[in-house]
Amino acid sequence: MRAATSPFEKELLHEIKATPEEYLPALLEIVRGFRHGVLLKPAEESIRQGIKEALAGETQHVSELWKGLDVY
Repeated sequence: MRAATSPFEKELLHEIKATPEEYLPALLEIVRGFRHGVLLKPAEESIRQGIKEALAGETQHVSELWKGLDVY
């Protein structure tokens, strides 16, 4: 692991090290969720892509979208 270079990295590492071991799995999920959230495409870009795919006939029947999911 490379050494932290920015003040934010240093603060994050300090907070992680100060977190009790039993809370680290939850903290990891929070950090991953945050990262995935900020990496999502903006809504407008996502909608444009969806329209483009629909107009090109790149669609699936709704029943196909639910296959393999446990829906109650």
